[in-house]
Amino acid sequence: MSTLDADLPPPRQRPWSLIERSLAGIGLSGRALVIFAPALWLIVFFLVPLAVVFGISLAVKQFGRPPYTDLLTAEDGTVQLTLHLSNYIRLFTDALYVNAYLNSIKIAAIATAIALLIGYPMAYFIARTQDPWRNILLMLVILPFWTSFLLRVYALAGFMRGNGVINNFLGLFGIPPLVMMQTDFAVYVGIVYTYLPFMILPLYTTLVKLDPALLEASADLGAKPWRTFLSVTLPLSMPGIIAGSMLVFIPAIGEFVIPSLLGGPGTLMIGRVLWDEFFANTNWPRSAAVAIAMLVVVVVPIMLMQRAQDAVVERRK
Repeated sequence: MSTLDADLPPPRQRPWSLIERSLAGIGLSGRALVIFAPALWLIVFFLVPLAVVFGISLAVKQFGRPPYTDLLTAEDGTVQLTLHLSNYIRLFTDALYVNAYLNSIKIAAIATAIALLIGYPMAYFIARTQDPWRNILLMLVILPFWTSFLLRVYALAGFMRGNGVINNFLGLFGIPPLVMMQTDFAVYVGIVYTYLPFMILPLYTTLVKLDPALLEASADLGAKPWRTFLSVTLPLSMPGIIAGSMLVFIPAIGEFVIPSLLGGPGTLMIGRVLWDEFFANTNWPRSAAVAIAMLVVVVVPIMLMQRAQDAVVERRK
């Protein structure tokens, strides 16, 4: 027995042993105690609000407080549960909501593809940079998060408006001003600019772990750089591609601020429709149904991407 062990109290008298026995006495283990806090947070701040929103989506609009009908009514000692599916039926039959969902998916998918094309070379370059410069480049990627999201969008609008920085610079060379504001182009630029760090960081985390010996072995076998990239680098970086695409695509679907400030009247996204239903039309049940349907639209790509990522991991084992 070492001197350090001799100085410790017997196992039964150690504080953590007493805590473990106390937890075991009430049927709890250390693992259950660790899971309890995040599980409680998930129930209180996600599942309960989600259940409330889902319940409101099954009501109908009325003038009063609250501005929707009660699901449970009691009359003459009889409790009646009334559920209305009219809000969900309206989402699939009204062209406004269908076009809003399809347009949101299209804009989010295109913006994610652009962010991937821009972010992959940047992440690869950072991962291959030496340590002192690598930290500086990572700090420059994260630096925009130190500024308010709203201020960054307003600053971007100042660059792209008719008398903004870009058009003033083009005017020096006699180039006529470009129409960028109130277009889908401005929305794509805003989403890519805002969410690009979410694409770069997962890609960097994956690429920095790539073993250089694999690239050297590919070169020794006579493979050209582009062949090495397609056969080695790209397949091994698929987890980072999937994670970065999820982090960009999911919030881009429900984006409201960027389409409102940079997009035009024709830029219809589901976040804007939800805002109008809730605040302009005061139709809480319809807006709740829009939110629940949008959650389903977001969960489906999450499940597909997670399945693809698991398949990549399984192939690597």
